[in-house]
Amino acid sequence: MDHNRADAGDLAQYGYEQELKRTLSAWAVFALGFATISPVVGIYAVVQLGFVFAGPTWIWAVVVAFLGQLLVATVYAELSSQFPITGGVYQWVRRLGGPRLGWLVGWIYLASAIASLTTVAYLGSTWLHMLFSDSALSPLTHVLLGVVFIVVALGINLLGVNPVKHFLNAGIVAEGVASIAISVFLLLFARNNGFGILFDTLGAESASGGSVVAGFVTCLAVAGWAFLGFDATTQVAEETEQPRRSVPRALLRSYVFVAFTVLLTSVAVTFSLRRPEDAVSGKTADPVFEAVTQSLGGWSEKPFVLVVLVAFFACAISIQTYIGRAVYAFARDRQLPCSTQLAKVGERQIPWVSLTATAVLAGLGLLLGLNGNAAATLISFGSGGFYFIFLTVALVALFARLRGRWNPSEGEFRLGRAGLVINVLAVVWLLFEAVNIAWPRAELAPPSGSWIQVWAVVLVFSALLVVGLVYVAVAKPHTRLSSTPSSEEIKAH
Repeated sequence: MDHNRADAGDLAQYGYEQELKRTLSAWAVFALGFATISPVVGIYAVVQLGFVFAGPTWIWAVVVAFLGQLLVATVYAELSSQFPITGGVYQWVRRLGGPRLGWLVGWIYLASAIASLTTVAYLGSTWLHMLFSDSALSPLTHVLLGVVFIVVALGINLLGVNPVKHFLNAGIVAEGVASIAISVFLLLFARNNGFGILFDTLGAESASGGSVVAGFVTCLAVAGWAFLGFDATTQVAEETEQPRRSVPRALLRSYVFVAFTVLLTSVAVTFSLRRPEDAVSGKTADPVFEAVTQSLGGWSEKPFVLVVLVAFFACAISIQTYIGRAVYAFARDRQLPCSTQLAKVGERQIPWVSLTATAVLAGLGLLLGLNGNAAATLISFGSGGFYFIFLTVALVALFARLRGRWNPSEGEFRLGRAGLVINVLAVVWLLFEAVNIAWPRAELAPPSGSWIQVWAVVLVFSALLVVGLVYVAVAKPHTRLSSTPSSEEIKAH
């Protein structure tokens, strides 16, 4: 209770009352971060394309993406220790870069987050269908099963914080079985390839005009998807006990543990595939499923699908959790239309209106799944949008350091002089990866896709930016803030 009173007092220094229920332990925040990043969801999103463009060497692209995003996660950890406020990137950029830029970052962040919920529901619906049927999945059924994911995620969240914690714990168990336990089994008892295969493309460069470098860079753009979501921990800062200490530690621990799991699974699957060249050619559409069922036997198909499905549901629940908080934080500052309603907190001390609104928007996004090409556009933006946010936050943090507007040494999570070096390296990495993801590539678009799919990230991001700029110019949401950022706000009290 003493900690809770101190945390509430800390929050009051930023001008907010303690409305949300502060019951999340360091473990619960870790579980949220782990489920959101989700090694199962991450590996399934990148493994197939990784093999197609880089062959077995795709693992090194995952390693590079992990190291690059570790730099970003470290910058985020410092920021979250300084500003333990629900809203994450919106709050940080608002205070360090100004309210207008803060609004634009918050706007694009919300759009990207909602797109990610739609994407996870869309991808997870395939596994839900596999659990009950071996028939082909029609576009309409695909969308309807995706709606099931969103409804379940919303329902669990509306029950309150405690049920969410239980389901996220179940997700961690499922991830452990589906990723770690099975990977260890594959490495010990089902190896069909030696270590040397990790340096062999098996001719995958043919998909990139014969260039090994081009194929690897393309694979690196795809690999970035596996390391999204670690910032989810920052969105529950006002529900976390001792957030200045717990949030940054949970952020880094969940990120590193997920990265270890992704790399372990990647290596295990690559070593155990009987015909890895089939994964490169596309003949094996699902290398992970192929490796597991070949090694364990046909009996393992349904149990494996069930375990993966639990992980997908946990991921959807965790994404819904943090999106609802992000909208609540935005609305609490009167930055959105219908802010009064979106900022409402119910009897269970959760932002139920924001949770419901974001679920509806994510469900509407699933309608794009009726057109496979449109769904691919949404998935591409979900990754690209987040990397532009990462870049903006890292740049704002760097400029604030250099101009003396931010002194990270006053937070509980401190890197000292190394913080500046890490921040610079994070900016360099993100400049490269943001451009790499947005770069128009016909090979990443659906076979029958138009130029719109090729330019998807650039087009969608540009449209959102224009809409945001117009809204800022006309509605002037930044003028509704109770006060402009002061030096007291910028520093951690």
